Amino acid sequence: MTLRLDVLLAILGMALATYLCRAAGYALFRALRPPRYVEVTLQHLPGPIFMAYVAPALAMQGAKGFVAAALVVAVQAATRNLAAAIGAGVGAMWVLGLVA
Repeated sequence: MTLRLDVLLAILGMALATYLCRAAGYALFRALRPPRYVEVTLQHLPGPIFMAYVAPALAMQGAKGFVAAALVVAVQAATRNLAAAIGAGVGAMWVLGLVA
């Protein structure tokens, strides 16, 4: 198996572009202090980004996905144990898959 030069250059170019995009953000925030509202907004981004990934997957599962998600939230709130919450969600999907 051989790697063509144009493919190798494309891979290396995209790796460099990715690195520069990430490094520029760190360099910018190191050089300039963002306004307080930007800091607050950035602190709240992980939740909406997570939901943007999870919501379509739950919607594809239909009602059983939302039931399992509600169980995950309930177990996490009750136990504060992520492993137990994930186990409860997986178990609920398995049981609901057998029933439906």
